[in-house]
Amino acid sequence: MESFYPIIILFILFFLDIPIGFALIGSSLFYFVFLNNTMPMNMVIQRFVTSIESFPYLAVPLFIMVGSVMNYSGISEQLMNMAEVLAGHMKGGLAQVNCILSALMGGISGSANADAAMESKILVPEMIKKGFSKPFAAAITAASSAVSPVIPPGTNLILYALIANVPVGDMFLAGYTPGILMTAALMIAVHIVSVKRGYAPSRERRATFKEIGKQSLKSIWALAIPFGIILGMRVGMFTPTEAGGIAVLFCFIVGFFIYKKLKLHHIPLILMETVKSTGAVMIIIASAKVFGYYLTLERIPQMITEMLMNFTSNPFILLMVINVLLLFIGMFIEGGAALVILAPLLVPAVKALGVDPLHFGVIFIVNIMIGGLTPPFGSMMFTVCSIVNVKLEEFLKEIWPFIIALLCVLLLVTYSKNVALFIPNLFI
Repeated sequence: MESFYPIIILFILFFLDIPIGFALIGSSLFYFVFLNNTMPMNMVIQRFVTSIESFPYLAVPLFIMVGSVMNYSGISEQLMNMAEVLAGHMKGGLAQVNCILSALMGGISGSANADAAMESKILVPEMIKKGFSKPFAAAITAASSAVSPVIPPGTNLILYALIANVPVGDMFLAGYTPGILMTAALMIAVHIVSVKRGYAPSRERRATFKEIGKQSLKSIWALAIPFGIILGMRVGMFTPTEAGGIAVLFCFIVGFFIYKKLKLHHIPLILMETVKSTGAVMIIIASAKVFGYYLTLERIPQMITEMLMNFTSNPFILLMVINVLLLFIGMFIEGGAALVILAPLLVPAVKALGVDPLHFGVIFIVNIMIGGLTPPFGSMMFTVCSIVNVKLEEFLKEIWPFIIALLCVLLLVTYSKNVALFIPNLFI
């Protein structure tokens, strides 16, 4: 039982609202100070430092910087215009634009909270002016932001690939299908609600091919970023880390010389945002690595694998159990933190039962993004509610149709490997 004390302490600290990184550090130190003091403390501290001394992790701050540069360079504005041309004529107009914009943003920023914050400030006020209720506008903004980290180059895709030891390029390719399915499911839910409530389109008519082509030319530089990253990695031009550096350089060039919205005084702001976000992510990764070392010493992943295999040898039932577990944990733990804590525990179990770790990665990431929309600690939920100034109970009344839509996608990618890995299979 003593082996599980750090895990118990970890969840106690979560419920006390201690930041995830410090909760992991505290529970890890408890183990190495009181339960297993065979390792000198300076060696434990050294593990915190050396755990992130890895070249692939350099991709994380680079892709975080891509999202920050995008917000100042006019790229997000062009993406919104493109989304409006494509979906503005549909029932629910700007709500449909909201969904497509998150899908387009996912290929650039890959951050749910960044996407939720941006759309809350830019798109939600316009939705309210067009007659949408504030809680509905907040709900669809939060729900659509769940798509962003699923579509490459989301940092969660990179982290899972490194943890599960699968190629980052393959993980990127695997993210497209669930991301597109999530977008389509949310758009269907928006249509149903809009028909019922009479939410009007934002455009009087469907855009002509000429209008779509004209806007595509303006947005081509923004749309080229994710496809350029994937293509470059597939043909071996650069690694994922180098892709992040190239994407940053490309965004700076587009912002300075093409859209001309990026100015020199924006650079300190971009660097500050990148450092703050990277610091938060890296503290979690470093502390999770040490926490993972404790789990390895106590053989807890093996114990969980044996427990799950004793419970069932059927991979379909196992995936259902894991889905329920992840949905429950996602209610309490932020998605990125859940990933770095739980992936090392669950990947060996699913591999032992013959589940493809690439397929499981798709399931895992879709699952934890749904958790960001649910109480009591959903990160996107709190981000949107605080910016839009919506009461939590009003938000919860509006979010359920979108959660149901996303759960349908989760079930589809869980039990249809061919659907989940449709795009990676094209490149085999």
